Formats: sequence, C-alpha cells, structure tokens
Amino acid sequence: MAAAGSEQLRVGFVGAGRMAEAIAQGLIRAGKVEAKQVLASAPTDRNLCHFRALGCQTTHSNQEVLQNCSLIIFATKPQVLPDVLAEVAPVVTTEHIVVSVAAGVSLSSLEELLPPKTRVLRVSPNLPCIVQEGAMVMARGHHAGNDDAELLQNLLEACGQCIEVPESYVDIHTGLSGSGVAFVCTFSEALAEGAIKMGMPSGLAHRIAAQTLLGTAKMLQQEGKHPAQLRTDVLTPAGTTIHGLHALEQGGLRAAAMSAVEAATCRAKELSKK
Repeated sequence: MAAAGSEQLRVGFVGAGRMAEAIAQGLIRAGKVEAKQVLASAPTDRNLCHFRALGCQTTHSNQEVLQNCSLIIFATKPQVLPDVLAEVAPVVTTEHIVVSVAAGVSLSSLEELLPPKTRVLRVSPNLPCIVQEGAMVMARGHHAGNDDAELLQNLLEACGQCIEVPESYVDIHTGLSGSGVAFVCTFSEALAEGAIKMGMPSGLAHRIAAQTLLGTAKMLQQEGKHPAQLRTDVLTPAGTTIHGLHALEQGGLRAAAMSAVEAATCRAKELSKK
C-alpha cells in the first residue's frame, strides 16, 4: 500500500454515488490523482460505471479498497455506514487515512467503530462539488495529524473551497451550505417568477436569475466586501432597488432565511444524536 504522502497516492471510495463521483472527478481533472490510482467499490455496477468512464478501477469488495489504497473516502448513506465500517475494520491499519462524508455521523462514532488510533477525518460537502465549486468544511479526529489534514484539504480544494473547522461547526455548515443550495435555488426560482409575472419568457428569466446569483457571488468573494456594502452600492435614492428591498423586508425574507438555516441546523444536530 502506498504511503499517504507519496506521489503515487491511491485514493479509494467506498460508496460510488453522486458525491463520490463528483469528488473523484474533481481530483482527476485537477491532476491531484491519476484516474488509474482511484479504486471505487459499490454493491452493484449501477454507479460504478461512472467511475469506469473516468478511467478509475472498480470492485464490489469494500475490503479490497482498504487493501489497495491509503486514503479512503466513505461516501455511503449514513444509515449503512456503521455496517460498512464493521465490515472493513479488520483490514484498517494506522497507515490508512479514513475520511467520511456521511452526514450526521460524528467523529467519535467513527472512531468507536474503527480500530484504536485510526486516523479519521470528517468532511461536509455540498452539491456544487459536482461543478468543482463546492463549499466544504472538514474536521479531524483525535489521531489525525497536521499532515493528514493538509493532504486532504489540498485534495478537496480540487472540488471547491475546503476549510478546516471544529466539529461543532459541521452541523451548522449543513444548515448553511448543504441545505443552503436548496434555499438559494428557491430564491433564484422566485426571482425568475417575478420577472415572468412582469412579462419575461420563462427560460430567459431563469437564465438571468442564475447569472445574477453567480455574478453577485463572485463579487462578494473577489472584492471581499460584506454583503451589506455591496447592496448599498446598488442603491440609489428613490430608485428601483430600494423599492424592491422594501418589498422583501415586508415579506420577511431576512428572518425567513435565518430561520431556514436554524431549522436545518437543528435537524442536522438531531440526526447526529441518533
């Protein structure tokens, strides 16, 4: 088995769903890992065919992934992860870096299910990883060192932004960024429907709404301004924007968005306790 920091790093995926494919695709496209150095496992060929299309190796044996790779990303559904970890535990060694992207499964739970001193990290991704624009956070377990965290962070930045945080932030990230994708889509849809109501064709309205969100996000990132500053830049006295913002305030948009993040975070915390 190759050492985790070597040039010939072998990355394994246990679970081959959409998020696993997105991460693998990002790693390969960015040149972080060669496709032939990626091995993915799943019970059936339904999703493995996507990995084979990328040039990766595949198997139906989870243990084979552990036996051939040094960094393993567990991307199974949360409810099946404990059984999967129990299955592979006999072949896990201190040479492995074990990464979980399963929502609601804590580092302490992962460490309890694996042999003592296993190097474990937890990652919370979001759907835009599919287009290499993900917003991810990661937290490390008791035995994962700085080198392990730096290696994983460097790899995952091929899929977007990856920031190391205390584990207590992971559920908040789920509410803000994991569920936040749906909140932003709802707002984009509402923007477009406002334009449709005023007479713009549907396809054009949705295209412009999406581009408006993209452009605004880029300005926020590149200029480093607080959203309130950028909002003020758009305002003119008695202009169109202030009239529209007044309508949003009357509709309770700000409070509704805050409550949505709170509700999603609370639900994530509930699931973590199960």
